[in-house]
Amino acid sequence: MTTTQERSVPHPTFTDAEAGAKVFPDSTERRFNYYTPQKRKQSHYEDVTVEVQPDPRHYLSQGWLYGFSDGRGGYPLDWTVLKAWGSDRPEPERGPGTGGKGYDWPATGWHEFRDPNEEWEMTLYRYNSNVVRQVTQNVEAARQSHAFEQWNRNWVRFVEQHVGAWMHVDHGLGLYLFANANRRAPTNMHNNAISVNSMHRIRAAQDLALYNLTLSEEIEGFDGGAHLETWNSDPAWQGVRDLAERLTAIDDWCEAIFAANVVFEPLVGELFRSQLVQQAAPGNGDFVTPTIVGAAEYDFAERDLRYTKAMFELLTADREFADHNKAILQDWTSDWTARAIEAARTLQPLWSQPDTKPPRFEDGLDRAKSRFSGIVVGLGLEEPKELAQ
Repeated sequence: MTTTQERSVPHPTFTDAEAGAKVFPDSTERRFNYYTPQKRKQSHYEDVTVEVQPDPRHYLSQGWLYGFSDGRGGYPLDWTVLKAWGSDRPEPERGPGTGGKGYDWPATGWHEFRDPNEEWEMTLYRYNSNVVRQVTQNVEAARQSHAFEQWNRNWVRFVEQHVGAWMHVDHGLGLYLFANANRRAPTNMHNNAISVNSMHRIRAAQDLALYNLTLSEEIEGFDGGAHLETWNSDPAWQGVRDLAERLTAIDDWCEAIFAANVVFEPLVGELFRSQLVQQAAPGNGDFVTPTIVGAAEYDFAERDLRYTKAMFELLTADREFADHNKAILQDWTSDWTARAIEAARTLQPLWSQPDTKPPRFEDGLDRAKSRFSGIVVGLGLEEPKELAQ
């Protein structure tokens, strides 16, 4: 007869001492109350974005949980020369045993920013998936109807060389300007908005790359690699290339966003997309390419520029540093406007290449300048004299 000996197994003991078991006055609340909502009621965007990033200037009593090899922790405010209220106050002393010392020191004015697009993870995936789905359907419909056969040969050369070249701008700025600025910005509200901007640019570059592959399959003799030679060697593109590379080398994250979205995009990006490609394409038998570049145009005009204006309006109206910020932004405006106008003018030969011409280059540039002027004046800055070039 075999007897079974009972095994000795440790049993879990619940003491009810866990923090989650405690009851607080707001334990039954269904919304966070550690921040003040921008409007009368807090939004889901604010719940998943505001104060998610720990900041010893506000709540984190033990100092930064992470840092760099030079001893700096987290997100130093000196990563930009612009300032928001409270920036000049010394950080409170934090460390083991300091408890709540310094909690009366408020978070700086950087924490006031709210993205009017209310971007976060779900909105990013939802928006980009809708854009990709629509672009894919447009291209597939064009393939099935043999729409590419309507293109004249001169327009085929234009698309393979010059429309394809723009993917290098989108890829470079998305990966090396906006992604870098996202890491250096001081709050989650900035991080989310800027990282979404980065994804818009990278997706737009991917849209053009996939479109280039499709055209290589659908159009006999289409040179899918022509855009590389154009970007590297065509004199008409070297001004834009030089400017794009200079933008990616900016160290100050605020200057990078300002130069790209306030100056470069209205004066060069929208000039190329709206005043050239979308104007010339229909007359040359192409009703597909405008839907590709139009998606990128909407990204900027209706979403990326919107958060950019909200971000810099706070800084030009700051309760402590408005004059300081305006002076710096005015210098940036003058500097980058001169470079953008010079780069835009190097593109002028492209206007004469399609068989059916778009409106005059000077007319398109005047419209771009007017658009840019409205953005700058709306931020409380003066129109730069360099705009007359």
